[in-house]
Amino acid sequence: MDETLNDLAAHVTGAAAVAGAVRAWTLAHGELTLEVEPAQIVKLATFLRDDPACLFQCIVDVCGVDYPAREKRFDVVYHLLSLKQNLRIRLKVATDEDTPVPSITSVFPGANWFEREAYDLYGILFTGHPELRRLLTDYGFDGHPLRKDFPTTGFVEVRYDDELKRVVYEPVRLPQEFRNFDFLSPWEGVEYVLPGDEKAPPPAPPKAG
Repeated sequence: MDETLNDLAAHVTGAAAVAGAVRAWTLAHGELTLEVEPAQIVKLATFLRDDPACLFQCIVDVCGVDYPAREKRFDVVYHLLSLKQNLRIRLKVATDEDTPVPSITSVFPGANWFEREAYDLYGILFTGHPELRRLLTDYGFDGHPLRKDFPTTGFVEVRYDDELKRVVYEPVRLPQEFRNFDFLSPWEGVEYVLPGDEKAPPPAPPKAG
């Protein structure tokens, strides 16, 4: 399998039709990953779909990955399947919060909802998408919940108001900032001596400045 994927990588990277489209490629755990220039993703997807040695005509998934410490914090990851060749391939495109990635819906119509999901959950923008709007969250949702800097509580809470007889949206309120549950855990900072700790020597007093 590795030899087949190596041959596939050499074929794609050496093809004149997509010259310069692949920045780098890696082969790990029996899977081939191509890092793609964002502006070339549509051309490369078309080549992988139509080239007789590829025929990746089935799109399995398009998803986002968030790396907040990077300048280009997002990866758009595409998974394609070739039933003819019995092979899978992964494409990666790096982008940031403001730079859109060309949509591949003209090549794979099945990418429509995948790209909408990446936009909804990560805020990744796609140009040329026929209807780029939220898919899983509500229309008034604030933020993108799969970003790693998104708070676990969110920004808005939804509840049904029995007096108003309708669903209302309110800012999240945390009336109790901290709950100190004591489960006899040494990480909770308990004040008493835990079983067995009486055998340990007492801590040394701090040195005078």
